[in-house]
Amino acid sequence: MKKLALMAALVTLLQTAFGGGLLTNYNQSAQYVRMLSRNASLDIDGVFYNPAGLTSLQDGWHFAFYSQTIFQKREINSGFPYLNDPYYEGKTTIPVYPDLYGVYKKGKWAFSFGVGPAAGGGTATFDNGLPSFEIPISKIVPSLAGLTQIDPALAVTSYDLNMELEASSIFWGIQLGATYDINKVISVYGGVRVMPAINTYKGSITNIMVNNTPAAAWLTGAATQVGTFATAMQAAADMPQTLSPYLADGGAYTLAQLEGAGMLTSTQKAQIETGLVYAGVSPEMISGMNLTQIHTAYTQASPAFQDKANQLNATSALLTQTSGSMNDKEVDVKQKGLGFTPIVAVNIAPNDDWNIALKYEHKTYLKLENDTKIDEMGLFPDGAKTQNDVPAIFAAGVGYRGLKWLEAQLSYNLYFDKNVDYGYNVRDKSAGKLVHRDIDKNYYELALGLQFNLSDKFAFSVGGLRSDMGVADSYQSDFSFSNPSHSLAAGICWKLTDRLTMDAGVLNTFYKKETVTFEDPTFGKYDESYKKTTTSISAGISYSIF
Repeated sequence: MKKLALMAALVTLLQTAFGGGLLTNYNQSAQYVRMLSRNASLDIDGVFYNPAGLTSLQDGWHFAFYSQTIFQKREINSGFPYLNDPYYEGKTTIPVYPDLYGVYKKGKWAFSFGVGPAAGGGTATFDNGLPSFEIPISKIVPSLAGLTQIDPALAVTSYDLNMELEASSIFWGIQLGATYDINKVISVYGGVRVMPAINTYKGSITNIMVNNTPAAAWLTGAATQVGTFATAMQAAADMPQTLSPYLADGGAYTLAQLEGAGMLTSTQKAQIETGLVYAGVSPEMISGMNLTQIHTAYTQASPAFQDKANQLNATSALLTQTSGSMNDKEVDVKQKGLGFTPIVAVNIAPNDDWNIALKYEHKTYLKLENDTKIDEMGLFPDGAKTQNDVPAIFAAGVGYRGLKWLEAQLSYNLYFDKNVDYGYNVRDKSAGKLVHRDIDKNYYELALGLQFNLSDKFAFSVGGLRSDMGVADSYQSDFSFSNPSHSLAAGICWKLTDRLTMDAGVLNTFYKKETVTFEDPTFGKYDESYKKTTTSISAGISYSIF
C-alpha cells in the first residue's frame, strides 16, 4: 500500500497548475496572463475560455499563437529533528509554454481547435531531494543509539547522502468543437479535449554515509563486531555445561591451580574470567573462587547471558539487513496515459454591452501506465497503472464593453475536486497507517480583469485573482501541496494592423505559507511548512483572414 501511495504522490508532483485548480492549468493565453479574467472572452482565446462566444468573431479564419516563460520556486521546511538540513528547494523553469488556437467562422457556425498544456508542462528539479526520501535515512542516528551500550566505539554520530530528483510532466490538451448561434442572444458549444499525458521521473540516492564512512561498509563492520559480542555471550550462557566435566576432579581448585595442573589453557582461563566480570564478579573475588563456586555463579547468570546473546544476534542481523538497503539507488521511469474531456458551453449576449458565459468541462478519466527502465527503489513496477483523473470544472464569466475606453471581465471557476480520488498521503499522520488525502471543499477562483483602451490600436490591462484551496491537512505533503494564493497581472494589447494583434503580459502568484503537522510512528509529531512563488511572462500574436 505504501508503495502505491508513493507512486500516486510522484504522479502529482508536477501537476500543480500554474494558474488553475489542483491539476488544471488555466493560464492558456497571453490575454489571460495580462488580465487573469477571460471567461467572458469574445476574442480568439475564447476557444479555451468561452468557446460558445466564438460566433462573435468576423466570418473567416482566425489563428493565434502564444507562449509563456514560467518560473516557479517551491520551499519546504521540515521540523523532523534528525535531518542535517531542514530546508529543501525545488525549481521549475519552463522556457516555452505554447498555446495554439484556430477558428473558422461562417454565419451561425464557428469550428475551433486548440492545443496547449492542460496540466503540468515543465520540469521540477530538487537538487537535495525531498524530506520523504531523507527522513528514513536520518533515523539511522537515533535508531542505532543503543550500540554505544555494546561498545562506545560503535556510537553513530552522523549521516550524509547525495540525493537528486527531477520530475517532468506534460498533459497536452487537444480541443475540437463547434459553436452555433441559436438566435441573436444565445449561442452554444459542444466539443471534446483529448488529453495525452506523459510523466518522467529520474532520481537517485547515492553515497549514503554513516560516521563519514560508506553506510553499507560501516553497518557490515558493526554487525560483525556485535556478532563477536553475541558469540562471547553465548559462550558465557553455555559455560555451566562447559565446566561440568571438570567438577569431579577439579571442583576444589582455583582457576590458577587448574591452569598450573594443565587442566585449563590460558585462553580458557581468560575466557572464564571475562564472563565472570560480565556477571558482576570482581577480579579479586575471581582469584579466590574455586571451580564449584565459579560453576554456581555461571549457572545463576546463564539466563541473563542467553538473553543478551539473543539480543545481540538480533541486532547483528538487523545491522546486516540495514546495510543491504544503504547501497546507491536510481529511478528512471516514464508514465503514459490518454483521457477525454467532454465540454459544453453557452454564451448569452442580451445586448452589445454585456455578455454572460457559462462552461462545464466534464471529469477526465485518466490512467497512467509505467514504462520502467530502472527502479532500484521498488516504487514503479513496470506496467503498473495509476489512476490520475482530472476534476470537472464549472466556469462562469461576465463581460462588459459599454465604454469605449474600458472593458471589464469578472470570472469564477469551481473545480470539483471532491469528486476525484487523490489517493493516500505518503507521510504518516497517524502512527503506523496511511491517511487518505481528503478534500474539505471544492477549489474556487474569483478574478477581475480591466482593459483600458488608450486608443483604437493600443490598450493596457490589469487583473487580480484570488483562489481558495479546499484541501484538508491530510492532502498536504512535500510531493504535492496546495496553498491559498492571490495573483496580480498587467500587460498590453497592440493592434499592429486590422488583422494582426500582439498581446503581452506578466503575472505573479503569491502563495500563503501552509504548515501541517505529521506524526512519525517512532519519533512523534513535527511540523512541516510549504511555500511557493510563480512568475509568468507571456507574448503572442493573433491573425485573421477575412
